[in-house]
Amino acid sequence: MNIAVFGTGYVGLVAGACLAEVGHQVTCMDIDPARIALLDAGECPLFEPGLSTLLQQNREAGRLHFTTNTEEAVRQGDLLFIAVGTPPDEDGSADLRHVLAVARSIGEHMTGYKLVIDKSTVPVDTAEKVAATIAQAQQARGTAHAFDVCSNPEFMKEGAAIEDFTRGARIVVGTESERVRELMRECYAPYNRNHDKLMFMSVRAAELTKYAANAMLATKISFMNEMANLAERLEVDIEEVRRGIGSDPRIGYHFIYPGCGYGGSCFPKDVKALERTARALGFEPQLLGAVEAVNQRQKQTLFDKLTAELGDVRGKTIALWGLAFKPNTDDMREAPSRTLMEALWAAGATVQAFDPEAMAECRRLYGERDDLMLAGDRIQAVKGADALVICTEWKAFRTVDFAWLASQLNDKLVVDGRNLYSPAALASAGLRYVGVGRRSPQPA
Repeated sequence: MNIAVFGTGYVGLVAGACLAEVGHQVTCMDIDPARIALLDAGECPLFEPGLSTLLQQNREAGRLHFTTNTEEAVRQGDLLFIAVGTPPDEDGSADLRHVLAVARSIGEHMTGYKLVIDKSTVPVDTAEKVAATIAQAQQARGTAHAFDVCSNPEFMKEGAAIEDFTRGARIVVGTESERVRELMRECYAPYNRNHDKLMFMSVRAAELTKYAANAMLATKISFMNEMANLAERLEVDIEEVRRGIGSDPRIGYHFIYPGCGYGGSCFPKDVKALERTARALGFEPQLLGAVEAVNQRQKQTLFDKLTAELGDVRGKTIALWGLAFKPNTDDMREAPSRTLMEALWAAGATVQAFDPEAMAECRRLYGERDDLMLAGDRIQAVKGADALVICTEWKAFRTVDFAWLASQLNDKLVVDGRNLYSPAALASAGLRYVGVGRRSPQPA
């Protein structure tokens, strides 16, 4: 099939590369000429495991193309995926400017039937707005080519996006049209062979499904963080509780790891957008508001735990392992590390940080600062520091010589925001350990 993907962020690039990999002819369009130039040169503008290789292979095979020319993309594609960003507006609602700008361009350039596919995470009724925008653009130029708009939300995790696209549990399509069903079956046929993963539903149901899924996962995280905070006060180890409740198949082990809060491009934005949608309809979503409030409070816990142990941190040097909001990405949007660093700087502390992939992103966000040293590796990050904070659970941080670590930290303090380590093992090495909901034994 001939496919055009509008937007070359995580969703657009992964979708484009994966669809090209199974033989479709794919054109990825973006208005950023520097980004397209990078892609044309064989470079990947973001870190996602396996994506760079997939892009290069399909580009060299002639199945994947990049352009800044909207007319060219509309002309080439029979299926047009809208995969641009929907950043939160000031009131928390999703900003649809980019989505509707693409819809307008489609209406201005289409010369025959097009299936327009909303891949971006968008509020309920966006497909209706996209359809109206395309129709208005066509009317302005005196044309009336047939088109359909369907919802096909993505369910990809950063760090495992290719696996989720190619082997995901479901492919949700919102449409009432049999023509659209057939086209989407053909589009996804290579990824739908073992059993039928396609789930057809109404357009509005598909749009809400995406938000509901992310809100449910965010709720599990915030609930577990609430339990961890309670466990600390009851002198209970939350890891024992996690194993106890996770063994119940109705609950399961996924997304019940307590920590320093969720971040990234999806959960914070989508919970707020769904909350905003509910309030616009006169419904007060108490649970959604609580999920977001718990998460915001949880991001403050790392700084609170540091100051509880060290007192005034002015003049202290704090090492951070991990800057990205999760492993296997360089994304720092809404990352707990940012909340911690900004609080430390405001309190007069210096940060020495290392992340396997997010160093360039941190430098882009914060520039050169006297109170920020971006280390070359985890060893350099802790050298001469007073305390260490784990912000991201990268595999590279899981195995540590704790005796060596104790020799590096002036105050012998480790604040483990992801519960990577055994409190007893750190205590036996002479380290003071503070986790999230963990019992902290005294160092030997």
